[in-house]
Amino acid sequence: MKLFGTDGVRGEAGSFLTAELAMRVAMAAGIYFKSNSTTNKILVGKDTRRSGYMIENAIVSGLTAIGYDVIQIGPMPTPAIAFITENMRCDAGIMISASHNSYEDNGIKFFDAQGDKLPKEVEEKIEEIYFKKELIDESQAIGKSIGKAKRIDDVIGRYIVHLKNSFPDELSLSSMRVVLDTANGAAYKVGPTVLEELGAEVIVINNKPDGYNINENCGAIHVSELCKNVVRYRADLGIALDGDADRVVIVDENGEIVDGDQLMGALAQHLHVNRLLKGDGIVTTVMSNQALEDYLKTLKLKLYRSDVGDKNVLEVMKKEGINFGGEQSGHVIMHDYAKTGDGLATALAVLAYLVETNQKASFALRPFSLYPQKLVNIQVKEKKPLETIDGIGEMTQELEKKGMRHLIRYSGTENKLRLLLEGKDQKVMNQYMEKLVDFFKKVLNG
Repeated sequence: MKLFGTDGVRGEAGSFLTAELAMRVAMAAGIYFKSNSTTNKILVGKDTRRSGYMIENAIVSGLTAIGYDVIQIGPMPTPAIAFITENMRCDAGIMISASHNSYEDNGIKFFDAQGDKLPKEVEEKIEEIYFKKELIDESQAIGKSIGKAKRIDDVIGRYIVHLKNSFPDELSLSSMRVVLDTANGAAYKVGPTVLEELGAEVIVINNKPDGYNINENCGAIHVSELCKNVVRYRADLGIALDGDADRVVIVDENGEIVDGDQLMGALAQHLHVNRLLKGDGIVTTVMSNQALEDYLKTLKLKLYRSDVGDKNVLEVMKKEGINFGGEQSGHVIMHDYAKTGDGLATALAVLAYLVETNQKASFALRPFSLYPQKLVNIQVKEKKPLETIDGIGEMTQELEKKGMRHLIRYSGTENKLRLLLEGKDQKVMNQYMEKLVDFFKKVLNG
């Protein structure tokens, strides 16, 4: 059984992600972190899912059983866990969340002492330990060596101050009316507090979590209610977070969603003008629209592409000395202030841009037009290695001759092939997508 996916351990709570699995993976992680321990403390936070109680207690049991002291801080955004782990000098941080998934699922994300997500090779080492029963048995503490746990409720203040420090001192949000959708998730307290303390008039929706309504027809995945409320309240901006607030979707004053690539382009330009953009470029994934890359070229900035996943984006950012990047889905990394995608930090950067330039969101956040793009998922019986499929080379060469960017890859978690086509001519692109779909259905499903 494989534990780790693209973003930690995730699955249906009570079936895949049981209390037993959570306790054992916590013990395995604790054994790994103890090899480089400096403080013997691990931080644990969660979002608002009902299953979080079960998983949190199991994780605390597993960590204290091998001698770790645990700090529990309750519901807090994922980026807050990354920040507070480093700020409180912990050996590691653990976030219990399945991000934008519905309440039935839950997950476990790990951060190292610097607040960074674990590289794949470390996850593999933890997974190896998980299956070594003898090692886990030998590592259990006895007597005075057993760890202790304590709950701290006031660390929210540290994160609020940290977020406010990302907002320019000379600016105020007193002129801004904002609608904030917290997705009944982890930012239901911290989100409104930060915006109000910076002076904004805040209309908050979906901020009454009951353990089951996280992401339910709300938040970054379902923004229709936010769009309506922005128009209804004549707001300057709409902000939709997901369940653990590492992702944001922005809505302009007309109730229209701002595309993630256009948003990153606008912020990159603003950072560049203010000489705050390091590395003369930004990092996005292979999914980002070619129009973003072409726009950045006009600013003499470079676009670096990574594999899908904010962890992969951050890896390239570090390699190239870049402090800004993200995914078009809304995971934006402001690396001067966050080690992972941070929806609130990104929203504050957007608001600072609008206030400083005195522009409407509908104009400022769409600095270029997108090229037509189409994504199709095909259910497959088996994941044959793409390089072994006859005819695929000729097919992709034909796409390139027609000036179309393409991305063909298997899903990391499902038996699906994902096809992405992008080109300046919508009609031609649609025709070639039909050809691609027919081709792969025949070779993969007979």
